[in-house]
Amino acid sequence: MNGSTAADNPGRGPEALAQLRAMTVDICEVIPRTAEDDFHVTTVTRMTRNALLIDTRATDQDYDRTPAHVARGVMDHFQITLCVEGEMQFSSGRREVTLRPGDIVLIDMAQPNRTALRAAGGRTHLMSIVLQRAILAPRLAHPDAATATLLPSDHPHARLLASHYAALALPSEPGTDTAIGHAEATVEAIADLVAAAAGGTAEIVAGLERAERHLYLTMIKRRIANNLETDALTSEELCRHFHISRATLYRLFEAEGGLAHYVREQRLNLAFRRLISPSAQDGRLIDLAVDMRFSSDSTFIRAFRRKFGLTPGELRELADTWLRETGAVPAVDTVLHQLARRRASQP
Repeated sequence: MNGSTAADNPGRGPEALAQLRAMTVDICEVIPRTAEDDFHVTTVTRMTRNALLIDTRATDQDYDRTPAHVARGVMDHFQITLCVEGEMQFSSGRREVTLRPGDIVLIDMAQPNRTALRAAGGRTHLMSIVLQRAILAPRLAHPDAATATLLPSDHPHARLLASHYAALALPSEPGTDTAIGHAEATVEAIADLVAAAAGGTAEIVAGLERAERHLYLTMIKRRIANNLETDALTSEELCRHFHISRATLYRLFEAEGGLAHYVREQRLNLAFRRLISPSAQDGRLIDLAVDMRFSSDSTFIRAFRRKFGLTPGELRELADTWLRETGAVPAVDTVLHQLARRRASQP
């Protein structure tokens, strides 16, 4: 699998039902539980290197995956599904579970099963992570017995897992911290936590703290990236928002040089991106310094020079020269590469 985003919207009505049935003929039988004219399903998918992410909104309908479908071998995968809205009833053999908002279920698609979506006339909203068997099965002590494992919304890890689904469905933005864009690592950590809940191997159970750390750190970094120009990044506010202790928060950021250092570095990175943007050419440095929550423009300039080896004004001139000579706005990585070469050539 590789990184790409695609949307598939069959629409509504009999034609949409016929299209969906044609698309899933080797996977399951689609049984509408509304009049065909009222039938509706919308899906948005994203592929990473190790997972397929599927966001689905649908009217009441059933999916029947029979032994004949399984025998065709089209989908020998595990599926980790989060119920966002509505209700999902899932059964496989003698195991039956009902998902309501916030609940998560592990499904083994190599076994016959039946899924019923019910939303009282509205839409059921599901988000699923589809994993190849080779990724999840080795994490499970008994892979063939894991299907229909339910993590209810009040499970210690359910809220942590659910917080990552929407973020995984979005492509990472250029220039953001690399840990935020590592969808593959996040999928691996989610697989670890779900496997532990379903009966993981001794190795998975022993490494559970590492997976939790990755997911918490990624979640907190995402909030930091979205709030760099606000005052919502104090340790008190982050602890309150994520329901963790200050000691836990500080431990999470030890490898980053501490929470305050990490936040400042990300604000400087954002300032760097702003300064090479043509729209920022006429902006005052003091305004940018205030937006990045520095106490003064002189403090901002000193911190910027320490990190990048030049002042904000010098960077602005460099970007302006690049734009005049090439007619294009320089990419962040291009500018950073030039600066690194400049520093390396200095005696």
